[in-house]
Amino acid sequence: MSPTLNEEILDNLFKLALSAKETSYSPYSKFRVGAALLCEDNTVFTGCNVENASYGGAICAERTAIVKAVSEGHRQFKAIAVSTDTDDFVTPCGICRQFMSEFVTAELPVYSLTATGDHKAFSFEELLPHAFGLNEANKYFLNK
Repeated sequence: MSPTLNEEILDNLFKLALSAKETSYSPYSKFRVGAALLCEDNTVFTGCNVENASYGGAICAERTAIVKAVSEGHRQFKAIAVSTDTDDFVTPCGICRQFMSEFVTAELPVYSLTATGDHKAFSFEELLPHAFGLNEANKYFLNK
């Protein structure tokens, strides 16, 4: 994983991820998710899941946070924390992992938080080994 983040920064990231799930719009699944994304300059963007009656129109908390960051000009990230209301360590879904691969390094720490704030760290590469991202697209498609 990338260099260790200090305890104050991590505590803040975890609090923001836990708080972000409070604005979740999840009337269908009732599964609230919050995310907090730490940018290279220490700016933090939060996101929550937003569901839709047309399930394909839903967006996860992780993608919400990344889209907010990218739309504000941030494209380099230090860590992401994801929270749910469960006692389990829930990790990003497959589509979020693929979406994240466009913007994060293999070493990026992904923190999974339980409802009480307990956490477990994973490197992004642990969650999506052999990711097909921008580097591969450049190699195979864009530079031909």
